[in-house]
Formats: sequence, C-alpha cells, structure tokens
Amino acid sequence: MTTQVLPQVGNPELAARWRRATEEPAWVRYTLIGVALTFLALFLVLPLAVVLYGAFEQGMAVWWEAIKEPDALAAIRLSLMVVLIVVPINLVFGVAAAWAIAKFEFRGKPILISLIDMPFAISPVVVGLIFVILFGSQGWLGPWLAAHDLRIIFAVPGIVIVIAFGTLPFIARELIPLMQQQGKEEEEASLTLGASGWKTFWYVTLPNIKWGLIYGVILCNARALGEFGAVAVVSGRIRGETNTMPLHIEVLYNEYMFTAAFAVSSLLTGLALVTIAVKSFVEWLDERNAQT
Repeated sequence: MTTQVLPQVGNPELAARWRRATEEPAWVRYTLIGVALTFLALFLVLPLAVVLYGAFEQGMAVWWEAIKEPDALAAIRLSLMVVLIVVPINLVFGVAAAWAIAKFEFRGKPILISLIDMPFAISPVVVGLIFVILFGSQGWLGPWLAAHDLRIIFAVPGIVIVIAFGTLPFIARELIPLMQQQGKEEEEASLTLGASGWKTFWYVTLPNIKWGLIYGVILCNARALGEFGAVAVVSGRIRGETNTMPLHIEVLYNEYMFTAAFAVSSLLTGLALVTIAVKSFVEWLDERNAQT
C-alpha cells in the first residue's frame, strides 16, 4: 500500500483529484499482482509441488528407504560436514573483512572489496577448473602434493575449498554496508574510555551487527548446501565418498531412479524451506527490534 500525504485543504473534490493523481488505477494494481502471483506459481510453487509429489508418490516407506540408502546417507553427512566447516570459516573472514573495510582506511582497500566480490562474477564451473589447475595431479602444486601424500582434488578438502570460495562474499557483503552506516563513533568512544580492541568488538561492535551477521550466516549456509557446479568439477563424483546431496540427486536422476532422486531432493528442499523460515524470523526480529 502506498503511503501518501493529502493536501491540507477543505475542498473534498480537490482532495479526491489529488488521490486519483497519486494512485495507480485499479487495473494496473491487479495486473501487477496477477503477474507476480502467476510467476511465483509457475517458477516456485509448481516445482516444489512436483518435487514433493515425486518424493511421496509411492508412500512414506519408499521415501525413507531412499533416504537411508548408504550412498544417500553418505551424501547427507558430507553436505552437513562441509557446511559445518565452511560457514565458520566465512564467518571469521566476513567479520574481519567487514570490520577492516568499514572501520579503517588503508592502501588496497578497493582491491580487497573487489576480491570479496569476485566469486559473484566467476562461474562455479570455472572456479572448479581453477582449483583443478592449482591442485590437480597435473596442476601447478600437484607434484608437491603427491610427494607429500596430500590429496585435495577428488577428495573432501577440494570440496571444502570450492564451496568456501563460492560462499565467501555472503557474510562480508551483509556486514560491510551495515557497519559503514553505523559509523565509528561508538567504537571510538569505547577506546577513549579505555576499553581494549577486543572488548570494543565484543561489547560494542558485535551487538550492533548481530542481526546482519545472522542473516549472512543463513545465506552462506543455504548456498553451501546447494552448491553444484564447482563441486561437480573437483569432487570426482565418487559415490559414497565425494558426492554431496546435489551431486547424488543428479546421479540418481541420470540412472532413472526418479523416486529416490525426488526423495533426496525433498530433503534438500526441506532444508531450504527451513533456511527461508529462519531468515524470515530473523528479519521479523530485526524489524521488531528496530521499532522498540
């Protein structure tokens, strides 16, 4: 609903003219709403319904059998393990980078900002190829890694690296504008009163950015769970070892095991819906906190 200020006049006809001039016609509003609802139905609701129908079409028992199959359980464990590694790494990096960019002036600051944005500009498949060139058996560091019995490509470390790279901007990009908007006054006052840098961070900076930080963590988590392109390049797609949930879904679908593919997809979809619910709840808490 559009908020408007009517002219302070006693003439009702003039007020009605003002209202008509500043409001869209009813047919425009209803057309835009209809287009939005149609788009959501075709590209969001319908795919979700197809996934859930395909997952539970043959009953809950068949769905559970597909979920507890050893390769599916291995994919689920790997995806959750990677998330538990990647999100804390990007949490530390995002807070440090945002704090440095928003609170300090230093040489190379524009370069750091550009590097943070780089994963947004590079295709995930290209990211995977970059790390294959670096760490593959025929890559730049491949002979050294082989000599020290270290394996990155076609193993879990490679998956962690590419997902960490792909999710690197999310927390930092949520915090940078928030911390820039808040300014430096509170931190400077804390330091002036004798607080150390760490105390200033824990008791001044962190409470001010907690909602943005939580929101960035949620986005990072969602992207880490759903990453496909880069992981497909570096994982080797070894069933039961290096297949994450998206890769396992592709394997099942290519093998015409549609019910199993939809079952695992429904689990990934459920995690996405939980992430969206948590995100909406955090936004609601943030709005309520801003109003109080």
